[in-house]
Amino acid sequence: MAADDIEIVHALDMSLGESPLWSVARQTLYWVDINRGTIYAWQPAGEAPPERIRLEEKIGCIALCEDGLLASMSSGIVRLRLPFDGRLERLAANPEWKKEGKEARQEGQGNRFNDGRCDPAGRLWVGTIDAEEAHPTAALYCLDGGQLKRRVSGIGISNGLAFSPDRRWLYHTDSLTRRILRYPFDVERGELGEGDTWVDLEALGLPGVPDGAAVDSEGCYWSALYDGGRVVRFSPQGALLAEYPVPCPHPTMLAFGGADLRTLYITTATQHLDGEGRARWPAAGSLLSLPVAVPGLAEPNWAGR
Repeated sequence: MAADDIEIVHALDMSLGESPLWSVARQTLYWVDINRGTIYAWQPAGEAPPERIRLEEKIGCIALCEDGLLASMSSGIVRLRLPFDGRLERLAANPEWKKEGKEARQEGQGNRFNDGRCDPAGRLWVGTIDAEEAHPTAALYCLDGGQLKRRVSGIGISNGLAFSPDRRWLYHTDSLTRRILRYPFDVERGELGEGDTWVDLEALGLPGVPDGAAVDSEGCYWSALYDGGRVVRFSPQGALLAEYPVPCPHPTMLAFGGADLRTLYITTATQHLDGEGRARWPAAGSLLSLPVAVPGLAEPNWAGR
Protein backbone atom coordinates (compact mmCIF):
# COMPACT_ATOMS: atom_id res chain seq x y z
CA MET A 1 0.00 0.00 0.00
CA ALA A 2 1.48 3.31 -1.11
CA ALA A 3 0.45 6.85 -1.96
CA ASP A 4 0.46 5.79 -5.61
CA ASP A 5 -2.54 3.57 -4.79
CA ILE A 6 -4.75 6.62 -4.23
CA GLU A 7 -7.26 6.92 -7.08
CA ILE A 8 -9.85 9.44 -8.16
CA VAL A 9 -13.16 7.61 -7.76
CA HIS A 10 -15.31 10.46 -9.04
CA ALA A 11 -13.89 13.63 -10.58
CA LEU A 12 -16.06 16.30 -8.97
CA ASP A 13 -15.93 20.02 -8.30
CA MET A 14 -16.92 20.06 -4.65
CA SER A 15 -16.35 23.28 -2.77
CA LEU A 16 -16.10 21.52 0.60
CA GLY A 17 -16.58 17.77 0.35
CA GLU A 18 -17.04 16.24 3.79
CA SER A 19 -18.62 13.56 5.98
CA PRO A 20 -18.18 10.38 3.88
CA LEU A 21 -20.35 7.68 5.42
CA TRP A 22 -20.67 4.02 4.41
CA SER A 23 -23.88 2.08 4.98
CA VAL A 24 -23.18 -1.65 5.27
CA ALA A 25 -26.89 -2.46 4.97
CA ARG A 26 -27.34 -0.44 1.77
CA GLN A 27 -23.81 -0.90 0.38
CA THR A 28 -23.90 2.82 -0.33
CA LEU A 29 -21.45 5.64 0.24
CA TYR A 30 -22.92 8.99 1.25
CA TRP A 31 -21.08 12.29 1.56
CA VAL A 32 -21.78 16.04 1.42
CA ASP A 33 -20.61 19.26 -0.15
CA ILE A 34 -21.08 21.52 2.86
CA ASN A 35 -21.03 24.86 1.08
CA ARG A 36 -23.49 23.82 -1.64
CA GLY A 37 -25.91 22.04 0.67
CA THR A 38 -25.68 18.81 -1.31
CA ILE A 39 -25.79 15.16 -0.23
CA TYR A 40 -24.27 12.56 -2.55
CA ALA A 41 -25.24 8.87 -2.64
CA TRP A 42 -23.34 6.26 -4.65
CA GLN A 43 -23.29 2.46 -4.88
CA PRO A 44 -19.88 1.17 -6.04
CA ALA A 45 -21.41 -2.10 -7.24
CA GLY A 46 -23.51 -0.30 -9.84
CA GLU A 47 -22.65 1.76 -12.86
CA ALA A 48 -24.79 4.80 -12.08
CA PRO A 49 -23.11 8.10 -11.16
CA PRO A 50 -23.67 9.53 -7.68
CA GLU A 51 -27.17 10.77 -6.95
CA ARG A 52 -27.49 14.26 -5.50
CA ILE A 53 -29.94 15.65 -2.96
CA ARG A 54 -29.93 19.42 -2.68
CA LEU A 55 -31.08 21.01 0.56
CA GLU A 56 -31.53 24.70 1.29
CA GLU A 57 -28.75 25.14 3.87
CA LYS A 58 -25.16 24.16 4.40
CA ILE A 59 -24.85 20.58 5.67
CA GLY A 60 -22.02 20.00 8.14
CA CYS A 61 -22.34 16.23 8.41
CA ILE A 62 -24.67 13.27 8.01
CA ALA A 63 -25.42 10.09 9.96
CA LEU A 64 -27.29 6.88 9.25
CA CYS A 65 -30.79 6.17 10.56
CA GLU A 66 -33.06 3.22 9.94
CA ASP A 67 -34.90 4.55 6.90
CA GLY A 68 -32.67 7.37 5.74
CA LEU A 69 -30.20 9.94 7.03
CA LEU A 70 -29.76 12.61 9.64
CA ALA A 71 -28.35 15.88 8.35
CA SER A 72 -26.79 18.46 10.67
CA MET A 73 -27.62 21.64 8.77
CA SER A 74 -26.73 25.21 9.67
CA SER A 75 -29.93 25.85 11.61
CA GLY A 76 -30.46 22.42 13.12
CA ILE A 77 -30.55 18.65 12.83
CA VAL A 78 -33.10 17.09 10.50
CA ARG A 79 -34.13 13.61 9.43
CA LEU A 80 -34.81 12.75 5.79
CA ARG A 81 -36.21 9.48 4.51
CA LEU A 82 -34.81 7.75 1.45
CA PRO A 83 -35.76 7.86 -1.34
CA PHE A 84 -36.00 11.57 -0.53
CA ASP A 85 -39.50 13.00 -0.89
CA GLY A 86 -38.60 16.61 -0.13
CA ARG A 87 -39.72 16.48 3.50
CA LEU A 88 -37.44 17.17 6.48
CA GLU A 89 -38.27 16.27 10.08
CA ARG A 90 -36.72 18.72 12.51
CA LEU A 91 -35.09 16.95 15.46
CA ALA A 92 -33.19 19.76 17.18
CA ALA A 93 -32.40 23.42 16.62
CA ASN A 94 -28.83 24.70 16.55
CA PRO A 95 -28.47 26.87 19.68
CA GLU A 96 -25.64 28.85 18.04
CA TRP A 97 -27.63 29.84 14.94
CA LYS A 98 -30.07 32.72 14.56
CA LYS A 99 -32.32 33.59 11.66
CA GLU A 100 -32.09 37.13 10.30
CA GLY A 101 -35.76 37.24 9.37
CA LYS A 102 -39.07 35.48 9.80
CA GLU A 103 -39.00 33.57 6.53
CA ALA A 104 -37.94 29.96 7.07
CA ARG A 105 -35.75 30.01 4.00
CA GLN A 106 -33.97 33.24 4.83
CA GLU A 107 -30.26 32.89 5.56
CA GLY A 108 -29.18 33.06 9.19
CA GLN A 109 -26.02 33.82 11.06
CA GLY A 110 -23.88 32.29 13.77
CA ASN A 111 -21.92 29.07 14.15
CA ARG A 112 -23.15 26.28 11.88
CA PHE A 113 -22.87 22.57 12.59
CA ASN A 114 -19.71 20.88 11.32
CA ASP A 115 -18.24 17.42 11.97
CA GLY A 116 -20.14 14.62 13.71
CA ARG A 117 -21.09 10.93 13.88
CA CYS A 118 -23.06 8.42 15.96
CA ASP A 119 -21.49 6.62 18.90
CA PRO A 120 -21.81 2.82 19.34
CA ALA A 121 -25.01 3.30 21.36
CA GLY A 122 -26.62 5.33 18.58
CA ARG A 123 -26.34 8.84 20.04
CA LEU A 124 -25.46 11.60 17.58
CA TRP A 125 -22.43 13.70 18.50
CA VAL A 126 -21.97 16.87 16.46
CA GLY A 127 -19.88 20.00 16.85
CA THR A 128 -20.05 23.54 15.55
CA ILE A 129 -17.55 25.84 13.87
CA ASP A 130 -16.84 29.46 14.76
CA ALA A 131 -18.29 31.68 12.02
CA GLU A 132 -14.91 33.38 11.50
CA GLU A 133 -12.92 30.17 12.04
CA ALA A 134 -10.74 32.05 14.50
CA HIS A 135 -12.33 32.19 17.97
CA PRO A 136 -13.30 29.60 20.62
CA THR A 137 -17.05 30.22 20.38
CA ALA A 138 -18.09 26.76 19.14
CA ALA A 139 -18.96 23.58 21.05
CA LEU A 140 -19.51 19.82 20.90
CA TYR A 141 -23.06 18.53 21.44
CA CYS A 142 -24.78 15.18 21.86
CA LEU A 143 -28.31 14.43 20.64
CA ASP A 144 -29.48 11.95 23.26
CA GLY A 145 -33.06 11.00 24.06
CA GLY A 146 -34.42 13.80 21.88
CA GLN A 147 -32.41 16.48 23.69
CA LEU A 148 -29.35 18.29 22.33
CA LYS A 149 -26.87 18.63 25.19
CA ARG A 150 -23.68 20.68 25.19
CA ARG A 151 -20.71 18.52 26.22
CA VAL A 152 -17.55 20.54 25.42
CA SER A 153 -17.25 24.34 25.08
CA GLY A 154 -14.52 26.76 24.02
CA ILE A 155 -13.91 25.21 20.58
CA GLY A 156 -12.95 27.00 17.36
CA ILE A 157 -13.52 24.28 14.72
CA SER A 158 -15.01 21.02 16.00
CA ASN A 159 -13.59 18.10 14.01
CA GLY A 160 -12.07 14.62 14.03
CA LEU A 161 -14.82 12.89 16.01
CA ALA A 162 -14.34 9.12 16.31
CA PHE A 163 -14.66 6.26 18.81
CA SER A 164 -12.26 3.46 19.70
CA PRO A 165 -13.35 -0.12 18.90
CA ASP A 166 -13.29 -1.04 22.60
CA ARG A 167 -15.70 1.88 23.26
CA ARG A 168 -13.38 3.33 25.90
CA TRP A 169 -12.32 6.52 24.09
CA LEU A 170 -13.83 9.43 22.20
CA TYR A 171 -11.42 11.26 19.90
CA HIS A 172 -11.95 14.90 19.00
CA THR A 173 -10.04 17.93 17.81
CA ASP A 174 -10.32 21.66 17.64
CA SER A 175 -8.60 22.06 14.29
CA LEU A 176 -7.30 25.51 15.25
CA THR A 177 -5.12 23.98 17.97
CA ARG A 178 -3.52 21.33 15.68
CA ARG A 179 -3.98 18.83 18.53
CA ILE A 180 -6.13 15.70 18.73
CA LEU A 181 -7.62 15.01 22.16
CA ARG A 182 -8.72 11.72 23.69
CA TYR A 183 -11.57 11.59 26.23
CA PRO A 184 -12.45 8.64 28.49
CA PHE A 185 -15.90 7.58 27.29
CA ASP A 186 -18.72 5.83 29.13
CA VAL A 187 -20.79 4.37 26.28
CA GLU A 188 -23.62 3.23 28.57
CA ARG A 189 -24.23 6.69 30.01
CA GLY A 190 -22.89 8.75 27.13
CA GLU A 191 -20.54 10.70 29.40
CA LEU A 192 -17.01 12.01 28.90
CA GLY A 193 -14.09 12.18 31.28
CA GLU A 194 -11.38 14.81 31.20
CA GLY A 195 -9.74 15.06 27.78
CA ASP A 196 -6.01 15.29 27.23
CA THR A 197 -3.72 15.85 24.27
CA TRP A 198 -3.22 12.55 22.47
CA VAL A 199 -1.54 13.76 19.24
CA ASP A 200 0.20 17.11 18.68
CA LEU A 201 0.88 17.87 15.01
CA GLU A 202 3.37 20.58 15.95
CA ALA A 203 5.46 18.17 17.99
CA LEU A 204 5.43 15.65 15.14
CA GLY A 205 6.35 18.23 12.50
CA LEU A 206 3.23 17.47 10.46
CA PRO A 207 1.72 20.15 8.18
CA GLY A 208 -1.86 21.36 8.03
CA VAL A 209 -4.60 20.89 10.59
CA PRO A 210 -6.43 17.73 11.71
CA ASP A 211 -9.79 17.57 9.96
CA GLY A 212 -12.19 14.61 9.65
CA ALA A 213 -11.19 11.17 10.86
CA ALA A 214 -12.03 7.47 11.05
CA VAL A 215 -10.85 4.56 13.21
CA ASP A 216 -10.01 1.10 11.84
CA SER A 217 -10.65 -2.29 13.45
CA GLU A 218 -7.19 -2.30 15.06
CA GLY A 219 -8.03 0.92 16.87
CA CYS A 220 -5.77 3.08 14.70
CA TYR A 221 -6.94 6.62 14.04
CA TRP A 222 -6.81 7.99 10.48
CA SER A 223 -6.87 11.77 10.04
CA ALA A 224 -7.16 14.00 6.97
CA LEU A 225 -4.71 16.89 7.26
CA TYR A 226 -6.38 19.90 5.69
CA ASP A 227 -3.80 22.13 4.03
CA GLY A 228 -1.33 19.32 4.71
CA GLY A 229 -2.02 17.36 1.52
CA ARG A 230 -2.04 13.95 3.19
CA VAL A 231 -3.84 11.44 5.35
CA VAL A 232 -2.06 9.93 8.36
CA ARG A 233 -2.53 6.87 10.57
CA PHE A 234 -1.84 6.85 14.31
CA SER A 235 -1.58 3.84 16.61
CA PRO A 236 -3.93 3.53 19.63
CA GLN A 237 -1.05 4.98 21.66
CA GLY A 238 -0.83 8.07 19.41
CA ALA A 239 2.33 7.12 17.50
CA LEU A 240 2.55 8.13 13.84
CA LEU A 241 2.47 4.93 11.78
CA ALA A 242 2.09 6.12 8.18
CA GLU A 243 1.58 9.12 5.90
CA TYR A 244 -0.13 9.02 2.49
CA PRO A 245 0.17 12.13 0.30
CA VAL A 246 -2.97 12.90 -1.69
CA PRO A 247 -3.09 14.72 -5.06
CA CYS A 248 -4.47 17.96 -3.61
CA PRO A 249 -3.74 20.14 -0.57
CA HIS A 250 -7.13 19.90 1.15
CA PRO A 251 -8.30 16.40 2.07
CA THR A 252 -11.19 16.78 4.50
CA MET A 253 -12.47 13.48 5.92
CA LEU A 254 -12.25 9.70 5.65
CA ALA A 255 -14.56 6.68 5.68
CA PHE A 256 -14.00 2.95 5.37
CA GLY A 257 -16.30 1.34 2.82
CA GLY A 258 -16.72 -1.37 0.25
CA ALA A 259 -17.99 -4.90 0.83
CA ASP A 260 -15.03 -5.72 3.11
CA LEU A 261 -14.56 -2.22 4.60
CA ARG A 262 -11.05 -2.15 3.13
CA THR A 263 -11.49 0.89 0.90
CA LEU A 264 -10.65 4.22 2.48
CA TYR A 265 -12.71 6.96 0.85
CA ILE A 266 -11.37 10.51 1.06
CA THR A 267 -13.32 13.72 0.44
CA THR A 268 -11.54 16.89 -0.70
CA ALA A 269 -12.15 20.61 -1.17
CA THR A 270 -11.50 23.46 -3.60
CA GLN A 271 -12.72 26.32 -1.38
CA HIS A 272 -9.29 27.79 -0.60
CA LEU A 273 -7.81 27.42 -4.08
CA ASP A 274 -7.59 30.23 -6.62
CA GLY A 275 -7.56 29.65 -10.37
CA GLU A 276 -3.86 28.86 -10.41
CA GLY A 277 -4.24 26.43 -7.52
CA ARG A 278 -7.11 24.60 -9.17
CA ALA A 279 -5.12 24.25 -12.36
CA ARG A 280 -2.21 22.85 -10.38
CA TRP A 281 -4.41 20.44 -8.40
CA PRO A 282 -7.09 19.11 -10.79
CA ALA A 283 -8.03 16.35 -8.32
CA ALA A 284 -9.18 18.91 -5.74
CA GLY A 285 -12.89 18.67 -5.05
CA SER A 286 -13.04 15.01 -6.08
CA LEU A 287 -13.77 11.80 -4.20
CA LEU A 288 -10.61 9.72 -3.73
CA SER A 289 -9.96 6.17 -2.53
CA LEU A 290 -7.10 4.17 -1.04
CA PRO A 291 -7.07 0.37 -0.56
CA VAL A 292 -6.08 -0.58 2.99
CA ALA A 293 -5.03 -3.84 4.63
CA VAL A 294 -6.91 -3.35 7.90
CA PRO A 295 -10.69 -2.98 7.59
CA GLY A 296 -12.65 -0.21 9.19
CA LEU A 297 -15.65 -0.34 11.49
CA ALA A 298 -19.32 -0.38 10.51
CA GLU A 299 -21.03 2.94 11.26
CA PRO A 300 -23.91 2.62 13.75
CA ASN A 301 -27.40 3.92 13.06
CA TRP A 302 -28.91 6.73 15.07
CA ALA A 303 -31.01 5.06 17.76
CA GLY A 304 -33.60 7.82 18.19
CA ARG A 305 -37.24 7.71 17.23
